[in-house]
Amino acid sequence: MQFVMKKFLLGTLAVLFVWLMWHQSAKSQERDPWQIGVFGGISPTLGTYHGDTAQANMGYVGGAFADYYFGGGDFGIGVDARWMQHPLWGNDSVFFRNGFMATTFHTAKRFQHIGLAAGPSYRFCTGRFALELFAKGGVLFQQFPNYERQLVYEATDPRGGTVAQSLIIRKTANAADRALAWMGVGGVRFNYEVARNLSVFVQGDYLSAFGARFGGKSAEFFVEELPVVQPLTAVHFVDSPYEFFGEKPELRRTFTQALNFTAGVKYAFGRKRDIEPAVSSQLTETIPVNSEQPKTKDVVIVVKDKQTGLALSGVKVSVHGAELEHITTTNANGEAERLIAVPVGTYHIQGDKNGIKTTDVTLTAADFSAAGQVIYRELLHDDPRFTLVGETVECDTEQKISGINTTLTHEGNDFNISQVSDAEGKFIFQLEPQSTYNVVANQAGKYSQTERVSTRGLDRSKTLYVTLKLGVCMLEAGASWVVKNILYDFDKSDIRRDAALVLDNVANILKQNPTMRIELSSHTDSRGNDAYNMRLSQHRAEAAVHYLESKGIFRGRMIARGYGETQLVNGCSNGVDCPEDAHEQNRRTEIKVLEY
Repeated sequence: MQFVMKKFLLGTLAVLFVWLMWHQSAKSQERDPWQIGVFGGISPTLGTYHGDTAQANMGYVGGAFADYYFGGGDFGIGVDARWMQHPLWGNDSVFFRNGFMATTFHTAKRFQHIGLAAGPSYRFCTGRFALELFAKGGVLFQQFPNYERQLVYEATDPRGGTVAQSLIIRKTANAADRALAWMGVGGVRFNYEVARNLSVFVQGDYLSAFGARFGGKSAEFFVEELPVVQPLTAVHFVDSPYEFFGEKPELRRTFTQALNFTAGVKYAFGRKRDIEPAVSSQLTETIPVNSEQPKTKDVVIVVKDKQTGLALSGVKVSVHGAELEHITTTNANGEAERLIAVPVGTYHIQGDKNGIKTTDVTLTAADFSAAGQVIYRELLHDDPRFTLVGETVECDTEQKISGINTTLTHEGNDFNISQVSDAEGKFIFQLEPQSTYNVVANQAGKYSQTERVSTRGLDRSKTLYVTLKLGVCMLEAGASWVVKNILYDFDKSDIRRDAALVLDNVANILKQNPTMRIELSSHTDSRGNDAYNMRLSQHRAEAAVHYLESKGIFRGRMIARGYGETQLVNGCSNGVDCPEDAHEQNRRTEIKVLEY
């Protein structure tokens, strides 16, 4: 199927190439020989690279190119540099009647490629429109994900009780390599000239890696399917997992291939000469030439938050008119991409962010006839919500971590929404006024505190952004951490609503890591009777364990232990006068990883 698709795409390009050469008309002027451009768009994956071998999903592509057309004509040569990223599809965890399948990622959950290629190109122009064909070959720098998929299940022993089993059933075989591969890319580009030397375009191309090895190393992605081997012959399985897996190990391999659909902008330049038409020697009359050129101006659009006057980034700005259709996004200074040499006409401009429209403006011929070479306009965005700008960082070093799933939960109505932090570790949520939220990382092999964010008491006319650093830590045996915001009423052990939201995160961590066992302990400060503090802390620890059990966590994976005032973290012992905040440090709840 892949071979047939490649033949079809190459055949289509060849037929189009021949047709354009046959229809090429005589030209009265040479065109600019040099052109450079940038592009970006979507990158659907194909074949076994998309299928169950690699499980690469549709992703993103961006890049730049430069071409030189010989003598300003139709044939040229160019270079192409591009970056592609394809996330993995499928669930990290799967649950069945007596077990789980969980996936541990040692690197980011995605494929990432950088391609450098060079090759010939051909163009056909008519009026403002141009069509280009290109075919290029080069090198693809590849970075593969690294993961293991583990099967964990509980089996019933005829002598009574259950036996927990765990098996690695799938793992990547060369994920740590930054593999190189030969690559080829071919496609077609449709251009429209919006101003002198400046064009916008849409582009479609097919990219494929080829060759099993490059520089003595494998250039393909390998994944190993491992057999399920029954370790205990005396075990009776409640729901056998064997029906889902093979009995022999299998090593699968695949190569990168994708269809890319992009849009972009290019600029043409370089020296050229006019080709003089043949003129009769008897013609002596000079034909006057109208040297007056149509007026053009640059257009600059800035978007600001209406209530605070701050520049607003990430706003999609649309420009519509008879001479120009353009969509761009504002940068950190609230500026949309500058429009160069816009012809005289009528243009409607409006922005959109988070589903809320900005004010709109209309440019007319009068704006182009006014003094100055630049038309400047401001758009105002009026969203009553606050913007939470967060970062996922490593617990100890605070180094930014990308690809972390974060969840925002509204304390009032339990509504929640999730988002994955980007390449810079950033995530953004919109917050309603006078509301309180909980933010937590939610990913296998990792944990974070449940951080509380509130907009109560904030004045929207003075504040737009709320910032947060969310510490994310790796799970490992012997590790322990203090859990924030598990609080109890005085002299009680009941689980309050705010503590329940925090314990829900602990339940999610246990579900995502089914082999983990923990000790959940409760501590008090030194005030009060020692024996009473010991009993109260034990009751509180037991209440937390019972709550987790009600959320589907097996009781055997948890130990409840109250330490009373026996493990103070400071010097505030019996008889020592300490401020309230010092006593508060001792009233804590801790989780210790016993097995992982």
